[in-house]
Amino acid sequence: MISASGILKSYGALEVLKGVSLEIKKGEIISIVGASGAGKTTLLHILGTLDKPNKGELKMNDQIISGLSDKKLAEFRNKNIGFVFQFHHLLPEFTALENVCIPAFIAGTAKSEAETKAKELMAFLGLTDRMNHKPSELSGGEQQRVAVARALINNPSVVLADEPSGNLDSATAKDLHQLFFTLREKFNQTFVIVTHNEELANMADRKLVMKDGNII
Repeated sequence: MISASGILKSYGALEVLKGVSLEIKKGEIISIVGASGAGKTTLLHILGTLDKPNKGELKMNDQIISGLSDKKLAEFRNKNIGFVFQFHHLLPEFTALENVCIPAFIAGTAKSEAETKAKELMAFLGLTDRMNHKPSELSGGEQQRVAVARALINNPSVVLADEPSGNLDSATAKDLHQLFFTLREKFNQTFVIVTHNEELANMADRKLVMKDGNII
């Protein structure tokens, strides 16, 4: 479902990725681990089309992504990729429900349809009672679940997560990790998770270890 070949990325003289190649199947849960500075987040950003490689080819669902214009890339990203970050990046002035709906509004989904889908996802994630709360009124775990619902609103084929449980206590982190597997069973989504959490990394179908800009 995702195919990356020969991905090179450098910032000035600093080579961050040195020809990374990988294949990811639909419905797979992949973890990426390695020391800080190994290139994990840079790779995730390139897989998520948030950054472009200096060299190499990225394909998703048999479509070559590398050559798309910025506008086409943004449309592709909005429809096909969901993101969950360590810092949930919820917009403080909007309710949890509104935050979840935003990617759907960007995709041109009608308000009623977006809200119906958002409410279904939030119910599935145990957030029914928190829909009209602002992010500041939610716990860390609730905020992260809102971010997960937002990542899923457009039925993306792949969800990319960067240290998703990095700011959560161990019990909440465990719940979030289990949630990824439940979501895979329900929606057959593909997950690529960058994490320092060994327990989460070991739960994945495959664990990729990065060192010095390469998968070892």
